[in-house]
Formats: sequence, C-alpha cells, structure tokens
Amino acid sequence: MFQNKRVIYQHLGTIDYQDAWDYQEKVFSETVQLKIANRNLPPDQQQITPNYLFFCQHPHVYTLGKSGKESHLLLDETDLEQYGASFYKINRGGDITYHGPGQLVGYPILDLDNFFTDIHLYLRTLEEAVILTLADYGLNAGRIAGLTGVWLDYEAQVNPRKICALGVKSSRWVTMHGFALNVNTDLSYFGHIVPCGIADKAVTSLAQELGRKVDMTEVEDRLLRHLARLFDMEIQEQKSVGSLIQA
Repeated sequence: MFQNKRVIYQHLGTIDYQDAWDYQEKVFSETVQLKIANRNLPPDQQQITPNYLFFCQHPHVYTLGKSGKESHLLLDETDLEQYGASFYKINRGGDITYHGPGQLVGYPILDLDNFFTDIHLYLRTLEEAVILTLADYGLNAGRIAGLTGVWLDYEAQVNPRKICALGVKSSRWVTMHGFALNVNTDLSYFGHIVPCGIADKAVTSLAQELGRKVDMTEVEDRLLRHLARLFDMEIQEQKSVGSLIQA
C-alpha cells in the first residue's frame, strides 16, 4: 500500500482557538470521509490521503478534554473575563490545559496509515521530537511513566515540571489536536487550573529554564526539523491559509 509521506505545513500565526478548532475539524473530517470513500473503490481508483501540520499560538484559553473534570478550572465566568481568557470543552483526550501567547501549539492532522498505525507510538514520537528540541537548548527532558507529555527533572523527580502537554483525538487512524510547548508562556495562567488534572507537579517553560526570552521562530524551525526526521515526513510549506480557514 502506498504511503504518502508529504505533509502540508501551515503556520497559522496567532489565531482564536475556536477558529483553529473549526479549521482542524474541517480538514480532519475531509480526510476521514476520503478514507471511507476509498474503501468502496478498487485500489487503482483510490485517492491518496493528505497529511497536515499546523503551528500556531492562541490568545488566553483553557480547554477541557473528554476525560477531564470541570472542577479543575478554578475560575468562574467573571474571573475568566477578568483574565481575558475563554474556556472550551473539546473532543481530545486528557484533562484541562492552558494555551496562550508565547506557547507553541502544534496540530498534526495525519493519516497514520501513511506512517504507522500505533497511537501510543504516535504520542511517544511527538514527545521525542519535543525532547530533542529541548536538548538543542541544553535541557535534559524526558517522560514520567503514566503521565503523557514532556517533563524536566523526570528521573530524580525532586521538582518535576511539565514543559509540554499532549492531547489527541483519532478516528480511522486520522489524528487531530496535538501538543503545546511552553516557550515564553506566562505561567501564572496555569495557577488558575489543575494542569492536566495533576495537582502535585509544576509547570515550566523554555524561557524560565534558560532565564531568557527565546526566539519562537527558532524553536518552531528546530521542532519542525525533528518531527520531519522522526516521522520521515516530506514537509511542504503552504504560506497562504487565510482563505482556507474561512472555507
């Protein structure tokens, strides 16, 4: 079976969470429907399924996954308005998290039939790309058993702190949602939630660990390179996305 390794990469800039979610849902649904249609066609008439990778930042927003508890949001509607934040219950796995300026959010919409059909390996590979990116900055990051995401002080766990959260959805091996890497993030916003439902561990950022503001474009470039190598992707950048988001 032919595997399409080409991935259309789009940088969405700073985009409202709902707009990004709607765009993801559109592309995700089109890919799933194409796979369903292909099942009823002979192999020589089947269409190749596309792959996408979106990078962006969001205005202040809290999102609650399907397995999360709403009580993990420690703000009411008035508080949310005061902090200029919005709140969404969404269809990814995981609990509650925060997105905001200075955070690199990645949304891979991949047909895993083009790569490997193993959702756990998929998550571990996303984590590995982040781990390698952090290593580029001299940080030793890794995993904590039973806790999805990327952590610092993951071995001794004297002061374990999460630097990247993951939460995905998949259907017919097509993925959506993804990861959020804290680069220059205002970490005070995590104080208004129980991050990912974990009350006894801290959250950190690349800037906090390095003691300086970090160039976002440089982080994006490095992470994109690691993702491409680990997944054996052929990245094709598509710069003009405004009309697609509104479609």
